Amino acid sequence: MAQVNPDRRWHLVLLAVVAAALVWSAIRPRDYFTWFLEVAPVFLGFAFIAATYRRFPLTTFLYTLLAAHSLILMVGGHYTYAEVPLFNWLRDIGVFSRNNYDKIGHLAQGFFPAILAREVLIRTSPLAGSRWLGFLSASVCLAFSALYEIMEWWVSVLGGSKGDAFLGTQGYIWDTQSDMFLCLVGSIAALLLLARAHDRALHRLQG
Repeated sequence: MAQVNPDRRWHLVLLAVVAAALVWSAIRPRDYFTWFLEVAPVFLGFAFIAATYRRFPLTTFLYTLLAAHSLILMVGGHYTYAEVPLFNWLRDIGVFSRNNYDKIGHLAQGFFPAILAREVLIRTSPLAGSRWLGFLSASVCLAFSALYEIMEWWVSVLGGSKGDAFLGTQGYIWDTQSDMFLCLVGSIAALLLLARAHDRALHRLQG
């Protein structure tokens, strides 16, 4: 009887967890329009992974990080980022002045994709071992963060009141700037904290 590769087995576990979370997220969300906008990156990410799984497989380490990022996105999609219950409670007891789940989302927007950018750059460019690797990985995340803020602006302008939940500023005038700053902080933190573990995962994949 053929044995299933342990990595492949873990990939199936991750797929099952993400699929279950997606089903939960889609059951009576606060608003389906906002849900679709918030969860769209999960669908795009799944399409990318499905298209590249055989010819350009990523490290299991990275697949795990991307699954974790998907869970954060789906929780935000289900409740909207301004209404996640735990963060409402933290606001109500005075820990925060607003629901700050969106800040977790933007920190994650840098933290997890930084390793994706790092892996793609290492494997497809001559940057492995270069001092430019970390800088460019963080820059990719910051560029996507800026693009995301532009998309939020467009959706809010075109969607009117329906787009406001996606924009999610909650009256904070520096929301856009703080979102991009947290993305940058997240990307730098990931590169500092996870680079060695990521290198080991790459060595295992390429070994």
